[in-house]
Amino acid sequence: MSQIEAVVIGASAGALEALSVILPALPADFRVPIIVVVHIPPDKRSVLAELFASKCVLRVIEAEDKEPIRSGSIYFAPPDYHLLVEVDKSIALSSDEPELFSRPSIDVLFETAAEAYGPALIGIILTGANEDGAKGLKAVADAGGIAIAQDPEEAFQNTMPKAAIDAVSSAHILPLASITSFLREA
Repeated sequence: MSQIEAVVIGASAGALEALSVILPALPADFRVPIIVVVHIPPDKRSVLAELFASKCVLRVIEAEDKEPIRSGSIYFAPPDYHLLVEVDKSIALSSDEPELFSRPSIDVLFETAAEAYGPALIGIILTGANEDGAKGLKAVADAGGIAIAQDPEEAFQNTMPKAAIDAVSSAHILPLASITSFLREA
């Protein structure tokens, strides 16, 4: 992971189960920040950061506007806000219009992270029932970053990983356990 500076993950339907395989398996010395967008209803309070903080050895928080992105941390997008990565490697939250009916949008996170981190970024698309994230994963690959899609055969909803694979021919197609291994060994 010496060249990798950040990991972005996008998920929707089935996200809790998929992330529960990956995030708790990361060791305390995993220094690369992870930024996560999960589609959640805008009128609900998110408990994702709270839930994963109790399962993970890494610091897990809900992202706040203008917060610097720190190593060894997992950031979750808050409900009803797009999470963007600024070029100075800080977080920006936006209430711009939803994209593909989603706010937070996976595409918005991935596209801004690709601009900020370029080839030092890993983008991961997990289970989901729409095409959000495909355009963003393409931006990650086009910037020289590593593109990963969950194997659609094991996804709770396979629309999102299939769309990502269709958009990025160079994407690594991996089951969840292999995504965890990839992150630990890359």
